[in-house]
Amino acid sequence: MHRFLALGPQRLSLDRPRIMGIVNLTDDSFSGDGLAGQVERAIAHAQRLIEEGADLIDLGAESSRPGAEPVAAAQELERLLPVLEGLRHCGVPLSVDTTKTEVMRAVLAAGASMINDIKALREEGALEVIAASDCGICLMHMQGEPHTMQLAPRYDDVVGEVAGFLRARLDACLAAGIARERLCIDPGFGFGKTLAHNLALLRALPRLAALGPPLLVGLSRKSMLGALTGRPVGERQAASVAAALIAVQRGAAIVRVHDVAATRDALSVLAALQEEA
Repeated sequence: MHRFLALGPQRLSLDRPRIMGIVNLTDDSFSGDGLAGQVERAIAHAQRLIEEGADLIDLGAESSRPGAEPVAAAQELERLLPVLEGLRHCGVPLSVDTTKTEVMRAVLAAGASMINDIKALREEGALEVIAASDCGICLMHMQGEPHTMQLAPRYDDVVGEVAGFLRARLDACLAAGIARERLCIDPGFGFGKTLAHNLALLRALPRLAALGPPLLVGLSRKSMLGALTGRPVGERQAASVAAALIAVQRGAAIVRVHDVAATRDALSVLAALQEEA
């Protein structure tokens, strides 16, 4: 794995696990933290996450929770652009969680330095937009579409199929001229996967990390943690921190989380133990 992620003019060192803080600009976030239309609150929330230790911020203005309905590009940009402008000088890289080529082009022009795409640049023109830029890109695996992905997910070999998909998308990016150091990958926990599929992928993270690019993992507050603990979404901090810690131990370079301070503290303990070893 390369030891940094190229994000436009910035290089995010991967000499230690990095924390991506989540800022939801939707009106139907699964975790109940959507800030659609609340520009000042969203900017303040992002700044608080940075103070707590976030190494980069991920802004999303279209919900990708199971059953979510799509949002028009114009509405997505109406939610994103004022917050991007307000965070332009925040001191950490800004990622935007989007699948739309039109949105990618606009947010990159507005200062975003990374695109986090649950469709792994499969929309028409997306590869070309990213290839023409110098931003970072996260390629995620998803079976189906958010509206229907959790109805009946099926795999013959979930780890092999996810790994094969990510390898194919990496090859497509490299063939389009996107430099390897700009790429990271995400197995897509909860995106067209049952609890058993998610656990199999979590166990197999070392195999996915071996694909080469940095591994980004998002488990924070997800329904699999609710299934394991019996807790509602607002009471999953402990499980989320545990899941992030396990992911890092198994090869994740970046963890995407809601609870930045708690995750940072847990990673600090892990780092101290590894130093002693």
